[in-house]
Amino acid sequence: MTRKLATIQTIKALTPIVGADMIELATFADIGWQCVVKKGEFQVGDLCVYFEIDSLLPLRPEFEFLARGNNPKKTLLDNGKVVEGFRLKTIKLRGQLSQGLALPLAVAFGDKKSEIDISNLELGVDVSEILGVYKYEPPISPQLEGLVKGNFPSFIPKTDEIRIQTCWEIMQKYLDREWCASIKYDGASCTMYRYENNFGVCSRNLELLETDQNAMWQIANKYELKDKLPEGFAIQGEIYGEGIQSNPHKVKGVNYKIFNVYDIANAKYLSLEKMSEFVAKIDLELVEIFDYGQKDLQNMTADKLLEIADKCGLEGLVFRPREELRDPEFGRVSFKVISNKYLLKEE
Repeated sequence: MTRKLATIQTIKALTPIVGADMIELATFADIGWQCVVKKGEFQVGDLCVYFEIDSLLPLRPEFEFLARGNNPKKTLLDNGKVVEGFRLKTIKLRGQLSQGLALPLAVAFGDKKSEIDISNLELGVDVSEILGVYKYEPPISPQLEGLVKGNFPSFIPKTDEIRIQTCWEIMQKYLDREWCASIKYDGASCTMYRYENNFGVCSRNLELLETDQNAMWQIANKYELKDKLPEGFAIQGEIYGEGIQSNPHKVKGVNYKIFNVYDIANAKYLSLEKMSEFVAKIDLELVEIFDYGQKDLQNMTADKLLEIADKCGLEGLVFRPREELRDPEFGRVSFKVISNKYLLKEE
């Protein structure tokens, strides 16, 4: 499921903030996010445009207020284009966690109101493309950047988990399944594949040419994956360590942990058990499984899972059923729970 960065939402509740005269806390009807808004700007039941954290908002007059203490950032899109804008991050205001931004429709659309009838917008509609909002990706370190060979292969899904705040309602019908939680490493996503006798190494969005300086190709050669990776499969994992995302794991050198094995011919992911066997045969390691206290997710809430993620001491957790599942509308049943404590520490 593609992440919707800017959507039409309804204000579910407005909660006063102790000691704050100009701001209040907004929550939304269909998603689990909360953010601080100007007091009096909304009433309960109002429609708004909600922008998730990691959104990159364009440099337009309606978003200029974000420039205060927030220098514009640049990010690389899948098509190779570089865009610049204001990045939304997790912050704390008057002791309240604020994740994202909510604006009245007329304010958010600004001059774009001439291109669309905002009076007919429906709840949940994704307006990211209309407003020119993209996902911010941190700059790639020189040792990972490499030389571009081409676009990310179309026959392999990209690695981008949906956050629990966006999909928890959809997950309700699967809570009685047996789930596992794995540690989410803070590094760089790397996909390697063998298909039609071609071996490739990819960053999150691009396929890379082989060079001696590139850390992803160094890993591929270190583990002899050109020879060991079976035909028709892709492995996806996290490259982490020295020189990558400030090395929050405090390890020496560069490591690679696998979180997906994808069967290209049959267009499906391997189950946890089969993935574990597959990875062991090619002398690699899976990401660690985290014990969250039970086998299923019954009696769990999104808030409870966020508390559990805070306890893992790292970026967060990825939850998946032990046996692979696909929802007809959502797609692969899987989500990530990012630790709010970790986000605030990193920001």
